Amino acid sequence: MHAWVTALFGGVLIGLAASLLLWLNGRVAGVSGILNGVVFSSAGDTAWRVAFLIGLIAAGGLYMAAVPGASLPRTDYSRVALIVAGLLVGFGTRMGNGCTSGHGVCGLGRLSLRSLVAVIAFMATAIVTTFIVRHAWS
Repeated sequence: MHAWVTALFGGVLIGLAASLLLWLNGRVAGVSGILNGVVFSSAGDTAWRVAFLIGLIAAGGLYMAAVPGASLPRTDYSRVALIVAGLLVGFGTRMGNGCTSGHGVCGLGRLSLRSLVAVIAFMATAIVTTFIVRHAWS
């Protein structure tokens, strides 16, 4: 199967999941906000969040198991670097009032100007960081 077909299929599934969550539950599918709601839970609001997160992990596992030649996660990262990166991402999502899934998938779909500015900032930061790590740092 061509890479663009799996990317298109994945994008359709992400859009469908985000649309269904908004339509059926009235919630935006911002993964950092969903995880935050599990960690700092309020009564009666945890079950759907846990189910959503388990579904994300299970879907990735099922894809890797079912699709021959599927990309596998890298395992050669430093654990300290992963922890620092995770904390920086958490700080950034707090600072930006949402993550790439909340702003990029849901916010842009709702034509939010705030989300457009956030996505531009996310992408610019990712491009600069990738350039520094892959070209300037080595």
